[in-house]
Formats: sequence, C-alpha cells, structure tokens
Amino acid sequence: MGDDLRFEVSWSDGRGELRAGLIEVGGVPFESVAPVRSFPSYRGQRHFPGWYYAACTDRLVEFESWLERDHVLVLDCDPQVVAFSVQPFWLWWTEQGVRRRHAPDFFARAVAGTGLVVDCRLVDRIDERSAQSFAAMRAVCERAGWVYRLVGAIDPVQVGNLRWLSGYRHRRFGQDVVPAAAVETAFAVPEPLEAGSNVTHIDRATRNL
Repeated sequence: MGDDLRFEVSWSDGRGELRAGLIEVGGVPFESVAPVRSFPSYRGQRHFPGWYYAACTDRLVEFESWLERDHVLVLDCDPQVVAFSVQPFWLWWTEQGVRRRHAPDFFARAVAGTGLVVDCRLVDRIDERSAQSFAAMRAVCERAGWVYRLVGAIDPVQVGNLRWLSGYRHRRFGQDVVPAAAVETAFAVPEPLEAGSNVTHIDRATRNL
C-alpha cells in the first residue's frame, strides 16, 4: 500500500455515526459496537444470514453467511476471546484518487486486551478488488497494533464439534443453575444416572451446599 493512503474509521455508538482518524480510535471498544450495516434477507439470495447466541457476550449476534457463522463459533469458543462484534466499523481510505471503504466481518477483544480483526472469504472468491480491501485492512491493523486474520473454510469436523458444544454454552446450563458441587454431592454414593439426576435429589444437594 502506498504512503498516499489516508485511513479513517467510522462506527455507530447506537445513536449515530462517529468518525475519526486511525490514530484516534485505539481506545474505542469496537468489540461491543453495533453493526455499521444491515444484513438483508431476500428470496433467491446466495448467502444464508441468521442469528447466533454468543456465550462470551451473552447476546445474539448476526452472521451473513454460513462461513461467517462457522467463524462466529470459533470466536465464541476461543478461551482467549472475551467479546466480539460483527461488521464493527467502516474503514475509509483513498487509493489512486478513488475513495474506498471496507467493513471487516469481526472485531474481537482478547483477554490480554489485544484487538483482533477478522475477514472471512473463501480463497476462490477473492477477486482483485476484495484483495485490495484486505490488504488495506491488514496495513491498518499493523499501524493500530491489532492482529489481522483473513480466514476461509474450516474443517467440517471441527465445525460439527463446535456446533454441538455451543448448545451447552448458554448460561442456563451454567453452574448458577446446578452447581458442580451439587452434582458431586448427588453422586457421592454410586447409583444409576437416572436416579442420581433426579431433580429432587439435585435440589436437595444444592440446598445443603
């Protein structure tokens, strides 16, 4: 990327658009902002948008395709990710006199506080224009001190495992409902699973903690 590029970032605070230069957005919590654009759904479209419950943020997030859904699963199940958002900001820049913009698919915040920007695109669908956008995004991340990833398809076995596990990550399955100590108490004496998992038995163990 040339030195003549001028990067700006715009995002939503829930009330309107905010815009600032790259050096001014280091402290913005992009992991919790609203999407900068909508996710349309219409008859005959090639992508499959939808919603996913993210356990690490305890809220629903949108995805625009099954590929994005798969990477939402990866982010949500990554122990190093504390929160993430989708379509978090527009990156604006000028290249060869032409004004350009690009919205990355995700922004995630790591436990250590590091920012992670993710773009999803199958390798055979990266054309010249999108390659330029990804290159600009990578350059911005290097300047901002963020990690950048351009990701594609995930191993289907991994996706299948993550989809199965994600169903048990809802807070209703957390220890605030049935503490682990209560389960250990209920099965202190070996007995069949059906008997040990009896609701009355677990409730009694919970009250005795």
